[in-house]
Amino acid sequence: MGYGIKLTETQWNELDRLRLTHPSKVVYRNCLIILLSDSRQTIAAIARQVGCCTDTVARIRRLYRHGGASAMIPGKSSGRPCRATCAYRKLLRRIVQTSPLKLGYGFTTWSAKRLAQHMARQTGIRYSDDQMRRILHQEGFSFRRPKHTLKGKSDEAACEKARRKLSRLKKCPERPSRRSPDFPR
Repeated sequence: MGYGIKLTETQWNELDRLRLTHPSKVVYRNCLIILLSDSRQTIAAIARQVGCCTDTVARIRRLYRHGGASAMIPGKSSGRPCRATCAYRKLLRRIVQTSPLKLGYGFTTWSAKRLAQHMARQTGIRYSDDQMRRILHQEGFSFRRPKHTLKGKSDEAACEKARRKLSRLKKCPERPSRRSPDFPR
């Protein structure tokens, strides 16, 4: 049972063409498994050569036997459909390009957390910060986490005065402290 599938020349050409023209790496791997199966290699040898487990090779061979070359293209994965619809993504693109100040917020840059909260208020669809970052990346936006500084928030003149005073204090020779053993009590 370890040996494989006998392909006709037409089947071989069909799989080879599919393997070389389909953009998916999974389709390439699946077709390669079947083509190698035609060379009478064992499941274990094919798995080692392709870099997958023996269960995958057996599953792909079973799919091919029942569905032919069209079975090499995986169907749509089951699972929950994405809640980020086209309308959601369009709104997201518009919001990201709008200053938060114009929308009444007290900050100047969007963070993933702030954006997720704003979009949840607008659409009722809540995403975690990480998921919001993934969606932003898919939409072609790059970002950095904001660096919070106090620059521009403090009195610059007072800061400069304190810097000069600190510099003078550092240049002075050290004075003995009251608790020093050299200092008489």
